Amino acid sequence: MTAHQRNLSASIDPVKLDRLAEVAVKVGLRLRPGQDLLLTAPAVALPLVRKIAEHAYRAGAGLVTPLLSDEEVTLSRYRHGHDGSFDRAANWLYEGMAKAFAANTARLAIVGDDPMLLSGQDPARVARASKANSIAYQPALEKIVNFETNWNIIAYPSPSWARQVFADDPEDVAVAKLADAIFSASRVDQDGAVAAWEKHNAVLRERTEWLNGQRFHALHYSGPGTDLTIGLADGHEWEGGASTAKNGITCNPNIPTEEVFTTPHCRRVSGHVVSSKPLSYQGTLIDDIAVKFEEGRIVEARASRGEEVLTKVLDTDEGARRLGEVALVPHSSPISKSGLLFFNTLFDENAASHIALGQCYSKCFVDGARLTPQQIAAQGGNASLIHIDWMIGSEKTDVDGLHVDGRRVPVFRKGEWA
Repeated sequence: MTAHQRNLSASIDPVKLDRLAEVAVKVGLRLRPGQDLLLTAPAVALPLVRKIAEHAYRAGAGLVTPLLSDEEVTLSRYRHGHDGSFDRAANWLYEGMAKAFAANTARLAIVGDDPMLLSGQDPARVARASKANSIAYQPALEKIVNFETNWNIIAYPSPSWARQVFADDPEDVAVAKLADAIFSASRVDQDGAVAAWEKHNAVLRERTEWLNGQRFHALHYSGPGTDLTIGLADGHEWEGGASTAKNGITCNPNIPTEEVFTTPHCRRVSGHVVSSKPLSYQGTLIDDIAVKFEEGRIVEARASRGEEVLTKVLDTDEGARRLGEVALVPHSSPISKSGLLFFNTLFDENAASHIALGQCYSKCFVDGARLTPQQIAAQGGNASLIHIDWMIGSEKTDVDGLHVDGRRVPVFRKGEWA
C-alpha cells in the first residue's frame, strides 16, 4: 500500500468499517459454521475484504475465497485488447462459481468501482463485452436469482467512486464523505448495528405482509409524466429486507435496503412513465428516461442523455424491453434524504420507487422455489440477460393497488405510504 493509499484509508473510520464487515457476515449472509464464502471485490477494497474474512472465520467459515478486480486492468483491455476479445468472457470462472453456489457456498460482492470508468471507451465495445459477460455469467446468475444460496452486496468507498459523488471536494475529503454516507445508509454509524437491522427488517416485513394480504391484481402509478399500470404476476409474492434462501438461511441480500418488491406480469404493463433520477450504467449517465409500454413491452423510449446506450440495453434480447421487478420505496427513505446521487444502483434504487428491466426473481412467487422456469414464464415472470433498476418515484408520485374487481386501494400518496 502506497503512502497515498494509506492517507486515503485514514479517511475511513476503522470502527465503522469493522461494523460493516460484521453486519455483512451476521446480517447480510448469516453465514453458517462450516459454510464456504466466495467474495468478489475491487482491489482497492482490500481493507474491507480483510475485515470480512476475519468476521467470517470467527463465525466458523470453512474457506473464504476472495476474487479481486482492478480498474487499471479493466482499462488496459479497452486500450490495448484486440477487437475479437470483446466478444469473450471467462466462462470457466462463472461455471466454477455456479458449482460453488450449488455446493452451498455463500456469495458476497463488494461494490465500489468508478461508475464512470468506461465513459471514455467505445460504447459498442462496452456493449459487446457486457453482453458476452452476461451470457457467460448465466450459470452463476441463475443460482443467485433463484436464491439457491445466501448472498449479499455491500459497498466500499473507493477514491474513484468518491470523486464522482463529491466532485468538488479534495480526494481525501470525498472519500471520508462517501464512507460516512455508506455507513449511515448501511446502519453501521452507531453501536448496535445488528439490532438496528433486526428492527428495520421487522418494519419491512410488516409492509410485505400487508401487500401480500391485499393480493393486488395491478398497481397504478400517477405523477408528472407518468400514467402507468403494472400488472402483477399470477401468484406473485412481495419480499423485502431479510429473505430465506433455498438452503434454509435467512439473509439480507442488499445492504443497504429500503425497498419492498415483487414480480410484475411481463405481458400486462401499459402506459407511460418517466425516470425521477438519472441511471448510471457502465460509464454512461442516462437521464430523463421516458418510455411507453404496450402489452408489457416498451415500444417507445427516449432519454435526454445516454439514449444510444439505453437503446442498446433495450435491444439486448426480447426480455430486455419487459419488466422483471417492481419496487416500492418511500420518498422519505434515508438515502433519499441524503440528497446524494451515488451513481450506484445499490444505493440509488433505495432513494425512490423503481422498476427493473429484464430478469425476474423466482423468489417473488408463492412457492417460487418449486416452480420451473416454464411455470414462472406462464405466470408472467420475465427472462432476460439483464436486470437493470431505474427510479420512477418522487414526492409527487401516487400509487394505487387495483383488485381484480376494480376496487382501488391507496398504497402511496405523494411518495409516502398511504
